[in-house]
Amino acid sequence: MRGLGSRTVLYQQKVATSLGLYNNDFLSIDILQEKGPITAGELSKLTGLTTGSITTLVDRLEKNGFVRREHDLNDRRKVIIVPLYENNEVGDAYLPLHTKMVKLASSFTEQELELITTFLGKASTILEEQIHYLSTTTSN
Repeated sequence: MRGLGSRTVLYQQKVATSLGLYNNDFLSIDILQEKGPITAGELSKLTGLTTGSITTLVDRLEKNGFVRREHDLNDRRKVIIVPLYENNEVGDAYLPLHTKMVKLASSFTEQELELITTFLGKASTILEEQIHYLSTTTSN
């Protein structure tokens, strides 16, 4: 698992570089694609970056067409960061990996894939818990 995690991080860094992005920018794009529109404060908590760093990061992403800012309809003081799904650069960058992973998945039975999916889902939950734990213990 540790080796897979390291390789995932290294792959993500290479994709970010190929798109001319900083790794934190690319990580934020991935988070936004997964979570959908969120506030800058929420993005700050999820990335561990300061709100000032997030402002600069969002400026770059907005300038390059990856996100747009919208005012929260319920609280005009809040700004919502909205991912722009029509930006296909990220999807195109992942296409070769996606193709290989689909081919790999097709080599397993449906029952094996269910087991793998269950394991990965539970592993993701544990990682989320550990990220939260580390965030709360290191921020004091």
